Amino acid sequence: PGALVALVLLTTLVGMLEGPADPGTLAQASPGPTVVLITGVNGVGKTTTAAKLADRLRRNGRSVLLAAADTWRAGAIAQLETWAARIGVPCVSGAPGGDPAAVAFDAVEAAANRGLDTVVIDTAGRLHTQEGLMDELRKVVRVVGRRAPGAPHESLLVLDGTVGQNALQQGREFTRATPLSGLVVTKLDGTARGGSVVALRRELGVPIRFLGTGEQV
Repeated sequence: PGALVALVLLTTLVGMLEGPADPGTLAQASPGPTVVLITGVNGVGKTTTAAKLADRLRRNGRSVLLAAADTWRAGAIAQLETWAARIGVPCVSGAPGGDPAAVAFDAVEAAANRGLDTVVIDTAGRLHTQEGLMDELRKVVRVVGRRAPGAPHESLLVLDGTVGQNALQQGREFTRATPLSGLVVTKLDGTARGGSVVALRRELGVPIRFLGTGEQV
């Protein structure tokens, strides 16, 4: 009986977590460039995730540009520029405290002018309770949509796998700012193992596209 219960539980959980056949395949707009927007609260690993995704896309034959639109956090621009140099992709950035929507627009414009097919935009780590910053995110979405029809073509919400049920509230608030195409659950190399992912998948109806472990590319 115990083994049967475990099998039923496992089957149920697998069904609840079911997503696209190939969750790691990101949209590719035609004509380009494709815009991938990375969102989430402070400290979840957005900048590292943006760099990892850019490198993955590059290795899969895409031509990628990173956009440092996190003008809010001290050091965020330099961090992404360092990642860009490390993985060998260009990076568009602005001044600290500048308009992130302008950075996003310039990045999409630069990609189009250079014939690059993908832009990965790192955004500020806003709290889901900071309405002013959520309005700023909505502005980024509007601006890139004007420059590239259908953009952002992917909107990925990065969530810390260790935070538990608070991730649910974060997810609900971010879906109000931009329609999400997927979740990225990070820090699964820690002692917590991301038990909230089942609730996130069920409550938000958004597939989990990537899992993050560590800070290496």
